[in-house]
Amino acid sequence: MLKSGYLEIIIITFSLIFSFWLMFHTFSDSQGTMQIATKAWSDFSSHIPLIKSFSFGENFPPQYPLFAGPPIHYHFLFYLLVGTLEKVGLRIDWSLNIPSALGFASLLIIIYYFTKKIFNSQAAALLSVIFFLFNGTLSFLYFLRDHPLSLNFFQEIINNQKFPSFGPYDEGLVAAFWNLNIYTNQRHLALAYALSLIIILVLLRPILKQSKPNLGVSILLGITLGLSFFFHLAVLLMTIVVLISLTILFPRLFKQTFIVLGLAAILILPQYLYLQSGGSGFKLSLVPGYLAASNLNLINLLSYWFANLGFHLFLIPLGIWVAPPLSRKILISFLPVFIIGNLFQFSPEMAGNHKFFNYFMILGVMFSAYFLVYLWKTHYLLKPLVIIWILVLTFSGIIDFFPVLNDGKMQIADYPKDPDVAWIIHNTSPQAVFLNTSYIFDKASLAGRKIFMGWPYFAWSAGYDTDTRGQVQKQLLGSQDITTACQLLVRNNLDYLELSPGAASDPNIPPISPLFVQQFQPIYRNPISGYIIYSIEENCP
Repeated sequence: MLKSGYLEIIIITFSLIFSFWLMFHTFSDSQGTMQIATKAWSDFSSHIPLIKSFSFGENFPPQYPLFAGPPIHYHFLFYLLVGTLEKVGLRIDWSLNIPSALGFASLLIIIYYFTKKIFNSQAAALLSVIFFLFNGTLSFLYFLRDHPLSLNFFQEIINNQKFPSFGPYDEGLVAAFWNLNIYTNQRHLALAYALSLIIILVLLRPILKQSKPNLGVSILLGITLGLSFFFHLAVLLMTIVVLISLTILFPRLFKQTFIVLGLAAILILPQYLYLQSGGSGFKLSLVPGYLAASNLNLINLLSYWFANLGFHLFLIPLGIWVAPPLSRKILISFLPVFIIGNLFQFSPEMAGNHKFFNYFMILGVMFSAYFLVYLWKTHYLLKPLVIIWILVLTFSGIIDFFPVLNDGKMQIADYPKDPDVAWIIHNTSPQAVFLNTSYIFDKASLAGRKIFMGWPYFAWSAGYDTDTRGQVQKQLLGSQDITTACQLLVRNNLDYLELSPGAASDPNIPPISPLFVQQFQPIYRNPISGYIIYSIEENCP
């Protein structure tokens, strides 16, 4: 390997260049029009309104802008940062991509340093980064099924635009959450993982370096952990689980961990109470088997995880077997995360547990990497086998890279290019709430205003009661007399009603009463787009 220092410079440089390319490749701005990768389109139709609620709106105490009213259930701190950057004048793509890229680069770098610290091996550290970037699932079997070996096989990989398996959203057994798409869509996830691993690595410093714990460092770790409640709830939970496990395995860490978790608990409590004040809707349920739960037995569970972990399922235990005792204990402390993700459901959508497994595999691939390095050093006859293993463990990830590279773009006009959005920003209160008649990238949402209910999946998956609100939305839009309409609009604290072009023919939007067009006077009408806004205050005196 390269001399110590040179490889680190290469890793840091690569991490920054690749991360900035990845984030700008999937989201950019061209002359006032947002260019969004088609595979990020769905997630961004939730994230962009949240960002805009902080940059163009007034959203404090925070509410979910696609479900106006109750306190926010979603971890919003990352998007508050992005919105603040846009508010002070940074263009939307730079506002989002800079922290996203720095977060992803930080994760790559910490994976390298974490592996190097616990194994004292540059080769294992480098291989861990490679295994993280190129997943080791068996999704390549689906690609081989659809693209049999031929003279054009490698060209078909390079031109590929579709993930071979995207479970549970297609028939594939391999989940959709192992490729880079998860980090381009969930922009806050990489930074949350990086912060978690940094906290754990700093906490382990007295063990790794045989030094005394530092009180000031412990206090800083506790404050950082406590403030991460609304940065990423699931990662916070996983970090706490790992810290407790480490303390059990390394009793010497008890005092330090007690300080960290004690301070964190003090900071978490008011945040938790705020979350619960709106009725979070989250219920912890025992659902063994994760996405194999519908037909759960030992064979199906093992088959599922073999498909999703690939040969890491065998190499991780082998890595534990040959690893030094200290390193072995560190991975064991992460095992409860994998077990918990397989036993419990934390949100309305079971697929949301993928964060537990992505997190666990960050450590898991380190042990696969260490075992292959161990084999490489054992005997020269084993070196070809190691090379084959590396190719097998990265083949699916290589295939999955090209759908991200080859992805198309969808365009959304942003402020000030969109005249409807510009009018809302300049003529309505930043705290205004709109009764919307479109779901995805609604004009009021792009102006940073809250809407009554966006696409129901987003609010439902965050724990909101979308069924009840959907019925209220139906009553509001279907009102047959002006008295009833005004009573409902005022009762639900709505400031404006919008009529979006095409809303009447959209099967996802409840039927809209002709009452509004016939008896309400608009305050804004765009004759080109057909977009109309009514003031509730002016029409319901």
